Amino acid sequence: MTTNADQPQQPPRRRAPAGAAVLREDVTEAIRAAVFAELAAVGYARMSIEGIARRAGVGKTAVYRRWRSKLHLVLDVVSALAVGGLPAPDTGALEGDLRLLYEVTSRALRHPVASQIIPDLQAEAARNPEIAEALGKALREGQDGVASAILESAEDRGEVRPGLDTDLALDLISGPLYWRSVVVRGPKPPKGYLAALARATAQALKAL
Repeated sequence: MTTNADQPQQPPRRRAPAGAAVLREDVTEAIRAAVFAELAAVGYARMSIEGIARRAGVGKTAVYRRWRSKLHLVLDVVSALAVGGLPAPDTGALEGDLRLLYEVTSRALRHPVASQIIPDLQAEAARNPEIAEALGKALREGQDGVASAILESAEDRGEVRPGLDTDLALDLISGPLYWRSVVVRGPKPPKGYLAALARATAQALKAL
């Protein structure tokens, strides 16, 4: 006859901490997609948590579990896109890396959603210092992360001198295309423009 003491003991079940919420990734992604759609449709000023939740097919509480306000939601989504949306080119040459970067960035900036969202957020940034700081930081970090990788590779290959002015170099790389696409909002660059821009920028960097 066996007793309870003879039976193997089962490990106690772990319970989630009281009040802890398990955030489903598919819901988070649906909310992020809804943010971009709402920004493109109505702009930041008219966008609401209710509208985002409705478009994502979730309740408002699902949004507030992840972000405490509309501002923090938008900044988080824009920051994630800016930082993670660009590849690090590796063509084996500075000019080739720059050309690939410009081609990818130009396509991204001409996307209908981006072309509506960025100017709208810039207008809001002029009225809201918190948006201005966060938007500038997000866009700068995203572009500079890739541009810094290009510079490091070029330095390793001996195409640029060690210890060059990094801030100036990053401005040279990122400035022209953003000026044309975001500030001036010009049409699609003409044939050969991006190749010429990459060539001129590479020459400028080598002269620093």
